[in-house]
Amino acid sequence: MVAPQQAKRPKILIIATIACAYPGADSTGRNHVDYPTNAYIMRVPAPVIFPESFYLRCFERGIGGIIVMTCGHECPYPGAYSRFTQRIAEVHRLMKERGMDINRLRICAICTVCVKPFVKEIRQLNQLLAGPT
Repeated sequence: MVAPQQAKRPKILIIATIACAYPGADSTGRNHVDYPTNAYIMRVPAPVIFPESFYLRCFERGIGGIIVMTCGHECPYPGAYSRFTQRIAEVHRLMKERGMDINRLRICAICTVCVKPFVKEIRQLNQLLAGPT
């Protein structure tokens, strides 16, 4: 059974790259490290595949925050990371135009064994979404 306060937390979408971040998430599970239950992981080859509109639609449909966990500059697809960061800069611009907090869309590099950083990112976004206490 989900605790009442957990049921009210906004959903967090984690977009995790197959090469780095998803194995890091898997490593978190293998090590039996708990992380907030409102985080949902989507495994992708590279986050550059999503257009700007994808992120905005996620927010419109009730996703509270998005963390894009990538390989960073070690992306196995040449040029994909720089195109991705340009795309996120444009999404942040569009979010500002709509009066949205750009901190709801975060990027971080997570390696295959980054258990603590993986959990830390989710907890930090949860704190942001919870607002001042």
